[in-house]
Amino acid sequence: MVAFGKQLAGTSTSIPGLVVYDLPVHGDNRGWFKENWQRTKMIAAGLPDFGPVQNNISFNDAVGTTRGIHAEPWDKYVSVATGRIFGAWVDLREGPTFGAVFTAELDPSRAIFVPRGVGNSYQTLEPDTAYAYLVNDHWSADAQAQYTFLNLADETAAIAWPIPLDEAELSDKDRAHPRLADVTPMPPRRTLIVGAGGQLGLALQRALPAADALGRADLDLSDADAVAAVDWKRYDTIINAAAYTKVDAAESPEGRAEAWATNVTATATLARIATEHRLTLVHVSSDYVFDGTVEVHDEAEPFTPLGVYGQTKAAADAIVTTVPKHYIIRTSWVIGDGANFVRTMASLAERGVDPSVVDDQYGRLSFTDDIVAGILHLLGIRRAQATDNPSPSSSTGAPHGTYNLSNEGPVQSWADIAREVYVLTGHAGDRVTGVTTEKYFAGKVAAPRPAHSTLSLEKLAATGFRPRPAADALRSYLDTGSAPDTGSAPDKDSA
Repeated sequence: MVAFGKQLAGTSTSIPGLVVYDLPVHGDNRGWFKENWQRTKMIAAGLPDFGPVQNNISFNDAVGTTRGIHAEPWDKYVSVATGRIFGAWVDLREGPTFGAVFTAELDPSRAIFVPRGVGNSYQTLEPDTAYAYLVNDHWSADAQAQYTFLNLADETAAIAWPIPLDEAELSDKDRAHPRLADVTPMPPRRTLIVGAGGQLGLALQRALPAADALGRADLDLSDADAVAAVDWKRYDTIINAAAYTKVDAAESPEGRAEAWATNVTATATLARIATEHRLTLVHVSSDYVFDGTVEVHDEAEPFTPLGVYGQTKAAADAIVTTVPKHYIIRTSWVIGDGANFVRTMASLAERGVDPSVVDDQYGRLSFTDDIVAGILHLLGIRRAQATDNPSPSSSTGAPHGTYNLSNEGPVQSWADIAREVYVLTGHAGDRVTGVTTEKYFAGKVAAPRPAHSTLSLEKLAATGFRPRPAADALRSYLDTGSAPDTGSAPDKDSA
């Protein structure tokens, strides 16, 4: 008997992500009608926007027909068209809930969302039962090879089948599935770091050692065959830390082409992949998308890039916003492992050089460890997870969108920061002389730079994350031996 008059509502179960939904069914003397899956209403009720691409129907004419237990490499929404079924679900994913069991009866007024890696099985309780399921990947023999199976009679799961299995209709394959002790849990999808060799890429690898990391030599995003050869289904998140940052060189014909290829064309490829495979794309942006006439930049400010580098970063940002699940991390004056402004100033101080440093460009430093901490926070990855399960949790992540992310603290000029580096390394700060941008670049081929690069951090703070004050981060950076370095400052952070 179909239950009429229910309100659309989701109920969580003992298995994380497995949610039962009551469905409104409307009936009269002619029969009944229901909206089996209605994206807008069901998302509002808590159903993930899982992007189904295939609809399958299973028909069972005999009571006791039993199928499973199969954990599939995709998400699944199961509902009954006619009849009634007993369902049993077992968590077969890596993690603390491996082996957890949930059972329930489903009829046309009750459906269930089954996340990837949760084993599902169904036993018909009425003749001529049909149930439908939506999945967000296409079935193939290769995909089936990624299934994880559990025996229906497993003693650990101890499922109380309404119709005993020795009286039920089972396939020989289902009878032969392994017991829980012999099941290899389905691993989570992974995080991919692109641009692994840069300052931020190195910091990301330290924080996410279980993630896959690719440098330019590992994957040429302009090579269609190389891109197609990657198994993108094994990932749920791409962090794009790759960028062409030679601000002045980007103004040359050769540099302009390389900047557009790296910052725009490659990013467009990642955006297409992320959209096609429903991945989260984290993309690192720059203060150079603004001309610097506004003293403090918030996330809603329109783009006003001055030079080629800024234009390419603005174009990439616009592309990334088309990805349904994206985070644009806008940062400034990045400091990490490798050549950077702080290392250059520390090296000059040690070598007895008294530099002239620009004093009419203002902003805050962004240390890579703090950028990474902010990215993990936005994705919902706790530090404890990062080592062995670098996979975002949709229940704890922040809303998708653009977020400014630099260190906190007073606004400084490059000259102010240089003096601070000199003092912290035991030298006199007055050895640094301030100079205007115009005078510093007189006679040089240089790209225009924003005068004001300070980023508002209010939107980030509203998510519950506050980066360290830049002064504290700088002190720690210098104390831990990250500087000095004899390399020159990178073009983007030239004083």
